[in-house]
Amino acid sequence: MNFSISNEAAEFYKNELNLTKGDQLRFYIRYGGFNSLQKGFSLGIMPDTPSKIGAAVEVDGITFFIEEDDLWYFDEHNFQITFNQQNEELEFNYH
Repeated sequence: MNFSISNEAAEFYKNELNLTKGDQLRFYIRYGGFNSLQKGFSLGIMPDTPSKIGAAVEVDGITFFIEEDDLWYFDEHNFQITFNQQNEELEFNYH
């Protein structure tokens, strides 16, 4: 699985969550919600310290990561986070 985040999406998280260089943001799997990949589960985010990184990317000194135990959720799809300028919202792309 490849994990990527656009500079614009990283900037969105940085501004919304007051992230600074050296911070780490985890994408984790939570029960409930709606998503097209795994029925009954969705993604959550939280500042956290990695324990066993499954996938990670660093943008402007901020590490965005997914723990190894949560990789099952992506079902071998690549995960890309972008920012839609027109709608002013994040987009999660699985391919």
